[in-house]
Amino acid sequence: MNIESTVALVTGAGSGLGRATALRLAQAGAAIVAVDRNTEGLAELGQAIASDRLLTMSVDVTDAAQVETGVKAAVDTFGALHVAVNCAGVADVAKTLNSRGEPFPLATWDTVIAVNLTGTFNVIRLAAAAMARNEPNADGERGVIINTASGAAWQGQMGQAAYSASKAGVIGLTLPVARDLAEHGIRVVSIAPGLFDTGMVAGMPENVSRAIIERMILFPSRMGQPEEFAHLVGSIVENPYFNATTISLDAGARMASR
Repeated sequence: MNIESTVALVTGAGSGLGRATALRLAQAGAAIVAVDRNTEGLAELGQAIASDRLLTMSVDVTDAAQVETGVKAAVDTFGALHVAVNCAGVADVAKTLNSRGEPFPLATWDTVIAVNLTGTFNVIRLAAAAMARNEPNADGERGVIINTASGAAWQGQMGQAAYSASKAGVIGLTLPVARDLAEHGIRVVSIAPGLFDTGMVAGMPENVSRAIIERMILFPSRMGQPEEFAHLVGSIVENPYFNATTISLDAGARMASR
């Protein structure tokens, strides 16, 4: 799919992977609908892109009505929706039993699953409904949906039970959803990033981040940059043979237990 002719919805666009993705797709000529609960981040994104082909909206991906409004705005403003990139996510941590013997707070579990897994599927189902109305291109393609999983789905660390389960769920839905949407000409791909330099690790002391890099990352010996995630998003959009798979983007990282 030619990015220049697309309309893309990017969740979590106010920071990190989502922001880099919105910038990359906009630079390639796509019209962008950038959504997030982080309105300050969206305002900064608007200054960075400064185009009438950018629409920013405050959207909670767990809220069906808000996501439906965002999808409708994409179609009403730009005429269609071709690409949806799910970057909205939270990484709240808690041990199954903490050092005081207190169990994992169920409210934390519910929040992480709601945003990372249910929120992802909420966007998928509503974006797919809009994409199915598109005229197919020469390959019969009507849309591309890209989700963010995580290396934690396979290698979750202590305290990541909810996060790992939510990201494993994203991987688990990739194939069946791709099968569901194949008849509509919609591809579904997930990316499983490893350790990336985003807000989730912001404020980490230099000695701590260096120790993590030396112990866990194979090569290159650094954390990933959001622009590298965005580059892969662009490649997935442009290459019609990417479908029904999860791609690890992690420099060969192998996570320690903590």
